[in-house]
Amino acid sequence: MTARIWVTLKSGVLDPQGKAIAGALDSLGFSGVEDVRQGKYLEVKLDAPDEAQARQDVERMCEELLANTVIETYRFELEQA
Repeated sequence: MTARIWVTLKSGVLDPQGKAIAGALDSLGFSGVEDVRQGKYLEVKLDAPDEAQARQDVERMCEELLANTVIETYRFELEQA
């Protein structure tokens, strides 16, 4: 089973890297970009007995390591291998 995980900053949290990307895009001539919010994407291969266990494991991974839940939010989807 594969977990596809997206971690992004919560709205209202300052995103200096997103601002830098927006500035770089503007300097490259992409003048229509209004805002950029950056985050991270992870794929985790799991050997879980069932989807419920995989979901529980991924939630725990996100809460304990993959996301800083004070400033970030996460979502994930599971895909059978």
